[in-house]
Amino acid sequence: MAERSDVIEKYKLVFLGEQSVGKTSLLSRFMYDSFDAQYKATIGIDFMSKTMYLPDRTIRLQLWDTAGQERFRSLIPSYIRDSNVAVVVYDITKRQSFKDATKWIDDVLAERGDQVIIVLVGNKTDLRDQREVTVEEGEAKAKELGLLFIETSAKAGYNVKTLFKKVATELPEMNSRGSAHEQSEVIDVSTEEPGEGAGSSNCNC
Repeated sequence: MAERSDVIEKYKLVFLGEQSVGKTSLLSRFMYDSFDAQYKATIGIDFMSKTMYLPDRTIRLQLWDTAGQERFRSLIPSYIRDSNVAVVVYDITKRQSFKDATKWIDDVLAERGDQVIIVLVGNKTDLRDQREVTVEEGEAKAKELGLLFIETSAKAGYNVKTLFKKVATELPEMNSRGSAHEQSEVIDVSTEEPGEGAGSSNCNC
């Protein structure tokens, strides 16, 4: 078994997508294993941080939750600029949000080029009877653009932990794309105790 490193690598993840696709709900499920059925629009930018304990190392994810409203769009490029991962979320029950995902992906590529991991996320699989975007369409777009892809349900907890584990497994590759200074900060930590992340779900929705 690999020995865990005694340093924490910090990575910045920015969540992007149109209003009400579930960006905040995904983060709440991951951070607190909770879901608020009452929608509250994010105003500007929210920040959260979570440590993940992997078999061979410990990483800290700096999570930036961005507002989907048009009036906040001018703020977002500065948050994309030094990100390691961009998570672009759409609502599988709203085809327009899937089409608009391309705009967000273009924004990321304009700011970061190939120096960023992009994950395309189709959220709200619990509403499968209202689905307007198929799994195959999401997979095809991701393949076309060279992105990671996953479908989730923040409400049911489906695939939320898997999403972040998928990101975590890709991050070592990020270090090979640029200098360690550019891609992550490394700090020595000796006081934090390992904790459990959000609960996993057996939901198949």
